[in-house]
Amino acid sequence: MRNVVIGTRGSPLALWQTNWVKSKLEQLHPGLSVEIKIINTKGDLIVDRSLPELGASGKGLFTKELEEEMLDGRADLAVHSLKDLPTEIPAGLEIGAISEREDVRDALVAREGIMSFAELPQGAGIGTSSLRRQSQMLAVRRDLRILPARGNVDTRLRKLDDKQFDAIVLAAAGLHRLDRGYRITQYLSEDFLLPAVGQGALAIETRAGDERVNALVKALDHRPTRIACDAERSFLIGLGGGCLVPIAALARVIGGEVSITGLVAKPDGTEVVRARGTGPASDARAIGSKLADKLLSQGARALLSAE
Repeated sequence: MRNVVIGTRGSPLALWQTNWVKSKLEQLHPGLSVEIKIINTKGDLIVDRSLPELGASGKGLFTKELEEEMLDGRADLAVHSLKDLPTEIPAGLEIGAISEREDVRDALVAREGIMSFAELPQGAGIGTSSLRRQSQMLAVRRDLRILPARGNVDTRLRKLDDKQFDAIVLAAAGLHRLDRGYRITQYLSEDFLLPAVGQGALAIETRAGDERVNALVKALDHRPTRIACDAERSFLIGLGGGCLVPIAALARVIGGEVSITGLVAKPDGTEVVRARGTGPASDARAIGSKLADKLLSQGARALLSAE
């Protein structure tokens, strides 16, 4: 069987995710040879600016070079954290599979002596470069100091250990995948901190029309996760949002129904618009889109236009 080349970023988490897909493909297709090709993206090279600072130019920051490799035929597929994958996929590419979701929650990792968000001292410094996390935390605790925290998981943990922050907030899924779950001091519930669109899921991006590769990755597609993420990404498309305004969403599939909660906020947390939608799982994208319309009519339009 001919080999398959997976393009990936070189961060520890990206490599873990890619090696997981490699292992699964080789288990499912005995005799298949899977090669990993490390590709540097613009997002890996720009480490001195936060994602919101990059504005519209931040779209595809961690995916563009991988996609160019696929379009040029130098790679057959790419593995992404779905939350990093823009809603607009380049012509000629598609999401061939979405893996079963890991833990969707965000996690607090605090310095010694602090075991929960409630125990953070007055004026505590929290490391995060996510406006989504920032806005929801400030909505509850106006006293917090939000400090920029770029870099991979271990880099952020090291900055915490060096006392640059009182705590950092990271996706639980990434900590679990890198065997850093023991560092978690508190899992933050979705009622408090609604996750990013697609958080916890892996997207396997392929060339549209590449029947061989798409057939190989099809077995990794987890239908309930695909349906939930379709609703979330449709919600994001309906809002037309990006990195400049805090947006969050989480959908779940139970039986034949999908329920989705969405949120739009001001970065300083002074305004938060939140709503929920439900309906048949077969209409997941329409339900996500309707929820976007609902939020827009409830005040999200003004928040989005302020970006």
